[in-house]
Amino acid sequence: MSVEVKLRKGESIDKALRRLKKKLDRENIIKDVRAKRFFEKPCERRRRKEKVAKFNNMLRLRYENA
Repeated sequence: MSVEVKLRKGESIDKALRRLKKKLDRENIIKDVRAKRFFEKPCERRRRKEKVAKFNNMLRLRYENA
């Protein structure tokens, strides 16, 4: 997982850091690292995925009927 951001000519370091953060966010690298920080039991993983699926289904039904 190597993400590289090269400093453009005349670009400040703050802007380069902002581009790096956006790139990491788009590729879900930070989310993966946080998820893998602690061990998650298979039943907890399944429960979390079911909860997300239920929420997405609720949103889908809400906006289909609107």
